Amino acid sequence: MGSAKDIILRPISRRDADAVVKRVHYSGKVVNNSQFHIGVFYHGTLEGAMQFGPSLDKRKIQPLVSGTLWNEFIELNRMAFSEALPRNSESRALGVAMRILRKHAPHLQWVISFADGAQCGDGTIYRAAGFVLTGIKENDQIWRAPGGEVTTRMVATDTRRPERARLLSRVTVTKGQYAKETGAASMKPFIDAGWQPVSGFQLRYIYFLDPTARERLTVPILPFSEIDRRGAGMYKGQSRAASIDGDAPGVQPGEGGSIPTAALQNFASLDS
Repeated sequence: MGSAKDIILRPISRRDADAVVKRVHYSGKVVNNSQFHIGVFYHGTLEGAMQFGPSLDKRKIQPLVSGTLWNEFIELNRMAFSEALPRNSESRALGVAMRILRKHAPHLQWVISFADGAQCGDGTIYRAAGFVLTGIKENDQIWRAPGGEVTTRMVATDTRRPERARLLSRVTVTKGQYAKETGAASMKPFIDAGWQPVSGFQLRYIYFLDPTARERLTVPILPFSEIDRRGAGMYKGQSRAASIDGDAPGVQPGEGGSIPTAALQNFASLDS
């Protein structure tokens, strides 16, 4: 078995990154506005990809760090790794990716990402890579149909998306019945058809490429032990049997303690 030190990261095309995400990411879906793609190679084979791009709702994300310009932060939209990669490859790849961003995009000050505890995990890899925890929120963005199909609130309520019409056809109602005069739409037809939020939590993490940006953070930094306290510890969509303290310190990087050594969906900003 190889080591995480054996992986190699380099930029790849969007087409190659999309192929990896569709093949190994738990959602099977790409984020269309991703702009920067990093491939993770192991013994010469592309086994993982990270996709970075602007947040879908910059108005809510940008104020998290005061004084941030519109092009000074970026979101890790997708992180997809195959089972062929060695243990701890995710945290090592994140660390290398942050160095790549510092070198090739020096205007960036911070990176934001979200851990989808409702379907995946609570962000162990982010804690291991030096991200700080800034938000924990019970899931209200990921919904599941009685038949098992999963979608996001954003897709379900966006009348411009063909995906919404397809989903509505599945629940045997028309879009027009539930469209408001403004053209907006609600979750009502889905709720009436028995859709429910997936049980779990969404967690918001930030990495400071520019250490001075941390001083301008406008929301509290939460201790990692808060995940356990709120019952938000998740692994592959299931509650953790062991405490969060077992894989990460109860303090944030920069506040004492050690960095541990040990994924994703894009959502609106979380209340801390």
